[in-house]
Amino acid sequence: MKKLKKIPKFKSEEVERKFWGKNDVTDFFDTSKAVKVKLAKLKPTTKTISIRLPESLIEEIKLIANKRDVRYQSMLKILLAEKVREVDASGQL
Repeated sequence: MKKLKKIPKFKSEEVERKFWGKNDVTDFFDTSKAVKVKLAKLKPTTKTISIRLPESLIEEIKLIANKRDVRYQSMLKILLAEKVREVDASGQL
């Protein structure tokens, strides 16, 4: 195992950013002791898409959303996510 370098004290975030841009993290940290972290409160990146749906389907989704007291766009995301998990688990459509 190689000897790890000591992390210097930084005068500002900008100085630190430049430092890490020029230096290899593995010279300062033992990556074999890394711990996997879940950032549960971090919002996933979203992407706007355009999709054409029959008006009757949109109305059905709006009715379901209204019963659950959520916006219909959110309801659509929930329904899509549930179906994706279901398909992923079963391996079938």
